[in-house]
Amino acid sequence: MKRVQLLVPALLAALALLFTSAAWAEKSAPAAATAAHGSPDAEGAHGEDHGPGPINWFYGMLAETDTQEPNLLFRPKGMQPPLGAMLLNTAILFYVIFRVGRRPLTDALKKRKAAIMQGMDDAARMKEEAADRLADYEEKLAHIDEEVERLKREMREAGQAERARILAEAKERSLRMERDARILIEQELKAARQDLIREAVEGAVKTAGERLTKEIGAADHARLADEYLAALDKAVVTKGGQA
Repeated sequence: MKRVQLLVPALLAALALLFTSAAWAEKSAPAAATAAHGSPDAEGAHGEDHGPGPINWFYGMLAETDTQEPNLLFRPKGMQPPLGAMLLNTAILFYVIFRVGRRPLTDALKKRKAAIMQGMDDAARMKEEAADRLADYEEKLAHIDEEVERLKREMREAGQAERARILAEAKERSLRMERDARILIEQELKAARQDLIREAVEGAVKTAGERLTKEIGAADHARLADEYLAALDKAVVTKGGQA
């Protein structure tokens, strides 16, 4: 970060010096040309090439004046501006720019660096995740046949288990229906047997009654009536004696 802080002002100063030098050269060229044409040797040297005049490094740092002799503060009119003044102004300007804009520029560079580092970290993480997914896919593709066989085997086993479950349920349902049918048949047979016994008893009683009715005569009826009345009188007497 310190290297960046030193590099940025240096670049700015170099650019400013370049533009200042260009402006100084454009301004000094007409003055040199005027001085050359105004000299006594101008006619003889008119057809020759004119080179740049001597560089004014420090004469006339403040302004131009009508004096003929240049000094540190003033210079004659038409004399090129001092290069040292332009360099000093440029240094002061960029010092002010550096002092004022150093913190915002540094903060901006820090934020930019943090954003770039975050982007690099995200890119590295995404690359790692993509590599993991790729390795997983390649592993699956390498064992695709085994995976297909495993799925087929699981489907067969699931089908067999379902078939066994269905057969077991059908067998259980059949046994339950058979048991219910046997119980129902037994109940029907028991009811039919009871009906047959009842009908047989009723038929025998009826037949016996009819035979008794036919075989017993009037004397037997009178005897039975006398015996019944005697038994009834005896029962009354016995009951009265007990009272």
